[in-house]
Amino acid sequence: MKVLVTGGGGQLGQALAATAPAGVTLTAPARADLDITDEHDVASMVAAAKHDLVINAAAWTAVDKAEAEEDAALLANATAVAHLAKAAAAVGARFVQVSTDYVFDGQACQPYRPDSPTAPVSAYGRTKLAGELAAATNHPAPAIVRTAWVYGAKGNNFVKTMLRLMAERDEVRVVADQIGTPTHARSLAQAIWALQSHSGTFHWTDAGVASWYDFAQAIQDEALALGMLNRAVPVIPIATADFPTPARRPAWSVLDKTASWAVTGPGRHWRHELIDCLKELKA
Repeated sequence: MKVLVTGGGGQLGQALAATAPAGVTLTAPARADLDITDEHDVASMVAAAKHDLVINAAAWTAVDKAEAEEDAALLANATAVAHLAKAAAAVGARFVQVSTDYVFDGQACQPYRPDSPTAPVSAYGRTKLAGELAAATNHPAPAIVRTAWVYGAKGNNFVKTMLRLMAERDEVRVVADQIGTPTHARSLAQAIWALQSHSGTFHWTDAGVASWYDFAQAIQDEALALGMLNRAVPVIPIATADFPTPARRPAWSVLDKTASWAVTGPGRHWRHELIDCLKELKA
């Protein structure tokens, strides 16, 4: 099976490469090697290789920056998706679009189902929702995989930021009133490989629920146990209002994984995945 993974230099792209099943011939260009906003370049690459599957793991993920540069974010998160979906459809390839919990407004009190009403409250969320529509419009049977709070041993993410701040500072202050589920890039990648032959909208995160404060405290606890930090520092819970940002974040973004877990099997609890990631970072 010939597979194109866009965003090959990102944390999810690298995780997809590392978990590729046997028999897969993988092409995973970084942004410098393939401009997904260029329709001609995308069509040429997909047609020349006659890919069987295209997985779009590339995205504009600078959430706050998107508030001031929504047109640029839309180009990367929606227009580029249309190019990729169209190119995949032209050669009969399957198409997977990775999306986000930010398509929801965060006002729910139970996990969001794939068919729950969308209502993004940020430019980033609006552009990712537009990307879902672009996938559905330009490909006959795409798989749209929404996820949340992704981190991994590669790339920049919350886990690495917390480890750095905990080593540098006497305390860290972390938002405690945003609730979701941390998701290891490796487990997400494995889920995508399992879901790629299906069509429809799926939700995937690791198991369990946490606030960013809970996640930060767990990072410190497990890093101390592994000898990755020399001391514990106070982790101070704060409200979202105490840490204003240009973009609004969903206060609640727990996703219902019933449909995806029926295909992949249940995910592991996020804390177990965190330990695995920390061990990889330590090694």
